[in-house]
Amino acid sequence: MNQYNWKRRRLFFFPLFILGLFFISGVVMFLWNLIIPEISTWLPLSYWQAMGLLVLSKILFGGFHFNRHHRDLHRAHFEHAPFKDKFMEMTMDEKQKFKDQWKNHCCKTPNPSND
Repeated sequence: MNQYNWKRRRLFFFPLFILGLFFISGVVMFLWNLIIPEISTWLPLSYWQAMGLLVLSKILFGGFHFNRHHRDLHRAHFEHAPFKDKFMEMTMDEKQKFKDQWKNHCCKTPNPSND
């Protein structure tokens, strides 16, 4: 039964995804043509160029995380990481020492070079 529901959802969400892509492409084209030619010498975009720009930005930057379930899985995996368990078993003094070591490691100021 669960497998059937998933297939049914996929049949519903695929056309919705395609419609969303076309709508967002129109929004990108509208905003680009409204703002960018006014503040620079770049030319306005056509609809298909806006869609290409949207897809390219998805490929390069990996945005558009619509899948909330994926984020929850990543968060759950992170919460059960071995270093978290180890950190939780430390005493307060050990935790403070660990924090200080990482603060020194991450916030080092570069040594001035002797010319």
